[in-house]
Formats: sequence, structure tokens, C-alpha cells
Amino acid sequence: MIKLEKFTENDFDYLISWINNEEDLIQFAGTIFTFPLTKDQLYKYLVNPNSNAFKVIYGRENIPIGHAEIFIANNNIPKLCRIIIGNKIYRDKGLGQQIVKELLNISFNKFAATRVELNVFDWNQSAIKCYERVGFKINNSTQKEILVSGKSWISINMFIEKKNFYENKYFI
Repeated sequence: MIKLEKFTENDFDYLISWINNEEDLIQFAGTIFTFPLTKDQLYKYLVNPNSNAFKVIYGRENIPIGHAEIFIANNNIPKLCRIIIGNKIYRDKGLGQQIVKELLNISFNKFAATRVELNVFDWNQSAIKCYERVGFKINNSTQKEILVSGKSWISINMFIEKKNFYENKYFI
């Protein structure tokens, strides 16, 4: 069982410890940070009024295992971003789906969204499958390309509509 709690400066050290190289940082956060991730960058991140950052807590022991964010863009469509299960022993256990479902519940209820989007790199098939299991669909008309360590990374956009999330099996 996971829960989301507000991400604060008390959480900086564990997040920084999960990012070991530039590729990990870009996979996690896109290009909003530079490697190495620092507390100064995270202080600036925390004050962005469009950002709703969470630490992901697991189990009765309240172990911080990850990070996630809902970013409210200028078009008022929430974007799920900067999702990571940083503690690797908790990966591949279906917790990513739980995190995404919690983020969607917040987006659809607290922010009254009717649609939520996210971006993911096309080579990150485990993340894409996670998002599809929750009900996200690929938006084939929106892609971006960036160069990372001399390699081309393609970011694809995915979306889910509120009615599809609650009317289907994804909410369960």
C-alpha cells in the first residue's frame, strides 16, 4: 500500500541519492534539472506554484520509496511527471500503477480535471505498459526529441480522460 505526502526540503537527500547519473536524471525529470541534482535546484523546484510534488510512502513503516508530481500547465491540464520509484527493491511490484492511480484521483478530484497527460520516453517500455494498464493512451500526434549522451531520445505523450478512468476497470 502506498500513500502520497507533500514533498518538502526534508526529502531532498533521499531523492538526490536515487539519481546516479545524467541519464537517470533526464529519464526522471526531463530537462528541468542539471546533473548532479542539488538541494539548490530542489529549493527552486519547490517554489514553482504549478508544481504539486509528492514523496511516495510505502507500508506501515512509512518508508519513502519514490517521488511523483502533478504539474498544472497553463492550459489547466494536469501532467503527471517526475515519477520514480527510487528504492530499487520496490520496483516491478505494481507500485507504479498504484502511484499513477493516486495521482489521477487527485487530478480528477482536487483539480477537477477532465483529462490528464504525461510524457514518457519511447524506449521506456515498462513505464509505457504501466501507464497503459491504468488506462492511458498514446497521443501519436505529440512527440519531442532530445539528445542525451549523443543518443536521440523520443518523448511520447499519453493521455487519459476522466470518464474512461472511472467507467472502466482502471479505477479498481
